Amino acid sequence: MIHEDFHVEMASWERDGAQLRALREQVFVLEQGVAAADELDALDAQSVHVAARGADGSVIGTARLTPARSIGRMAVLREWRGRGVGEAMLRTLVEYARARGWPELDLHAQSHAIGFYERAGFVAEGPEFLECDIPHRLMRLPLQPLAAPPAAAPTQHPPAQVLQSRSFGEARDAMLVLLADARAEVALFSRDLEPALLDNATLVEAVKRIALTGRHARVRLLVQEPRRAIRDGHGLLRLAQQLSSAIELRVPVEDRDLAEPSAFLVNDRGGYLLRPLGSRPEGEGHTCNPGRHAQLLATFNEIWERSQPSADLRVLGI
Repeated sequence: MIHEDFHVEMASWERDGAQLRALREQVFVLEQGVAAADELDALDAQSVHVAARGADGSVIGTARLTPARSIGRMAVLREWRGRGVGEAMLRTLVEYARARGWPELDLHAQSHAIGFYERAGFVAEGPEFLECDIPHRLMRLPLQPLAAPPAAAPTQHPPAQVLQSRSFGEARDAMLVLLADARAEVALFSRDLEPALLDNATLVEAVKRIALTGRHARVRLLVQEPRRAIRDGHGLLRLAQQLSSAIELRVPVEDRDLAEPSAFLVNDRGGYLLRPLGSRPEGEGHTCNPGRHAQLLATFNEIWERSQPSADLRVLGI
């Protein structure tokens, strides 16, 4: 998850456990009085963990997702609270679960934090109960299931296929499939136009083809942090300068959008590639999955309406 002051990344309990334990001890044991024996359990070694790190690399927040599909151990250092760290970690874990087709998540929310989770869509159920002598409520979040691809695609459309990436090379190949399949529109949400992935002559040429398809062509780029791309003369920015009538570029300005963890590409044929962590190449997608495509396009459009060109981009004439 990307922010001007921090980012969120997937963590390894084996590699990062000491740092995560130290932060949780600070928050739960020292601040909230939870017994140290209750704070650690066997689920840590089995769970998916995220770590929020400050600009200096230090861990400022953590949370986990257990095999029982329950979010827990959400902890943020006191000086970082109220700055979007918790929201960013929560969105990362929710997107992780959604990308895997999980139907639901739950969590035990400390009662004072119910509003925080409600803003993310969780709904409280049942009576209040004590956990480690702290009042809690059970909360659940239904996750919209991924729509099944159509049984048979139109003859003019290639057979639908699952897209996966475990490296930037695989991610680029998947994007090229989506770009080649696009009619006249694509939308890209990116951290910083990741040069290892997007500053590539073949990919830029594929975007150019779409931008030149005619008066209905529309390429939209949402970039959380464009400064490095501007400094380095990124190929997509050069193309946007040349084809400014067809290629639009905006920069998010609200904290919730700057803290959005994912990066994704959607085309106008129901295809998408989603990388839950924009700084990482790992991702999943499909060439024709209308349900998931609609979710991602709706997210993109919402952020697009809240975003605006930056001063740096206006200087470039974009």
